[in-house]
Amino acid sequence: MQALTFSGTFTALVTPFTADGDAVDLTALDALVEAQIEGGVSGLVPCGTTGESPTLSDEEQVLVIKRVVEVAKGRVPVVAGTGSFSTKKTISASKAALAAGADAVMIVMPYYNKPSQDGMREHVLSVARAVPCPVVLYNIPGRCVVDLSAETTAQICERAPNVVALKDATGNVLRCQELKRKLGDRLTVLSGDDALTLAFGAVGASGVISVSSNVRPREVSEVTRALLANDFARAQACHFALVELHNAMFIEPNPAPAKAALAAMGRMTPAVRQPLLSASDATQRKVAEALAHLDAHFPKAAS
Repeated sequence: MQALTFSGTFTALVTPFTADGDAVDLTALDALVEAQIEGGVSGLVPCGTTGESPTLSDEEQVLVIKRVVEVAKGRVPVVAGTGSFSTKKTISASKAALAAGADAVMIVMPYYNKPSQDGMREHVLSVARAVPCPVVLYNIPGRCVVDLSAETTAQICERAPNVVALKDATGNVLRCQELKRKLGDRLTVLSGDDALTLAFGAVGASGVISVSSNVRPREVSEVTRALLANDFARAQACHFALVELHNAMFIEPNPAPAKAALAAMGRMTPAVRQPLLSASDATQRKVAEALAHLDAHFPKAAS
């Protein structure tokens, strides 16, 4: 199993579509990956919920992962989102992602069918046993309804050595603190919410799986670099400059605002797939205002 370092800024990549939303825009995807790497991100996460994975066909999911791997060329790790509400489908998707070249997989807790803590534990253990790669857990109760507890996470870590990291989108800094207190270096915790990267970092998180870095990879990466260098003052200043952008990314359902920002930059169409809708005019204006604020207030690098 390849040893990977899960720290810094990992971008939860949007999936660019053609204007009608019918097909993946591979040219735009290539350019997005290059911009991320040029911006200094630590890794790429295609086919998460930011990548609209529920609306991708199995073939499209493999296509996107394979293309990201090909463009990245080993410069940064690729962690493919492969989770679903079916253990069997998650295993199948994870194996397909590895065959497409992914370095690791990220599995969201099963949504809609509301498994118990024991059910989530057995789901993760089944996936971890089936794939010879690092596994990143993704806990986001606001979307999945279920919440993977710290105790259950510890049980998983005892039995699955290839479960190495957790994307924590609980919005609860105390949960991150409890995980680090219980598990220390056994489990890397990454913030799953851009607005909480600073707070999570203060209690032991090693970085973020970010939506905002689709739009501004260099600035988001600067926050995590400063945190990892124990330069909290700079991390705070850079984070505060980004807060308006972080907030703007979720005015409407993700990833519509991020795609609106990228469309305004000429990087891709703003198309999302139904049941999502493209960002409204009002949201587009707020995103533009947030970008202008960031340009005016982001701290200059020390000379």
